[in-house]
This record gives sequence, structure tokens and C-alpha cells, in this order.
Amino acid sequence: MSLKEQLTEDMKAAMRARESGRLAAVRLIIAEVKRKELDEQTELNDTQVLAVIEKMIKQRKDSITQFEAGGRADLADIEKAEMAILSTYMPAGLSDEEIAAEVAAAVAATGASGPQDMGKLMGVLKPKLAGRADMTVVSNLVKKALAGAA
Repeated sequence: MSLKEQLTEDMKAAMRARESGRLAAVRLIIAEVKRKELDEQTELNDTQVLAVIEKMIKQRKDSITQFEAGGRADLADIEKAEMAILSTYMPAGLSDEEIAAEVAAAVAATGASGPQDMGKLMGVLKPKLAGRADMTVVSNLVKKALAGAA
């Protein structure tokens, strides 16, 4: 079953169970996927749907930070609940050690030797780690690895 089919089934299940919070979050995902499909005039595959969900999670994190800074804990709680539901569709994340191992393997495979090779390394790592690791963390580890290599 594709991820889009899973989302549709989860929406139906949430309707039947009268879980309004889950239903709203799943509908948001489906709407965003459909919007992206219309914009690009193409059918999204599971990897692209995961990218949409990952972007939505990042937006929720930013909103939570803003709401908490503004003293709106009520709105931050809503965003946290949505983020928790969105996260259930993401594949299991990699540990910091696993990410570091992937970075080290990519450095060895590409022969990267300094900060000028950052783009080359990220180009190799992004397809491998997309959806499984926070790319900000990956970027920071790459910077550290390249600083040590230089």
C-alpha cells in the first residue's frame, strides 16, 4: 500500500472513530499532497510524499518556537499534537552515531578534503538520509568532518 493510500485509509478510520484531531491532521497532509500534485502536474511517489510531510513537520517546529516565544502555549500545544501525528508517517529516524557513520562513509567515498566539498557531500547524503535524519544535523556533522579533514 502506498503512503497516499495509507493516508486515505487513516482518514476514514479517524472519521469512523470520531478522532477530530487526527482527522484534521491527516486531511492537512492529504490537502498539501494534492496541492503539490496540482502545482507540479504529476503524481507524487512515496518519497515525495515523505518530503511534503517532512516540510510540514519543519513548519510545525517553527510555529511552536514562535508561539512559545509569544506566550501562546495553547497554540503551541495544537501544533505539537499535529506534529506528533505527522511524525507517525515518517520512517524511523537514524541515531546520531548512524548519521556520523554515513557522513564518514560519504567523506571517504567522495574524497572530500575541505569546506569547498560541502555541496558534493550533501548531494550524496541527502538522497540517502532524506526523511530518516534531520538535514540540519547532517549539515553540521558534514561541516565538522570537513573542518577536521582540512
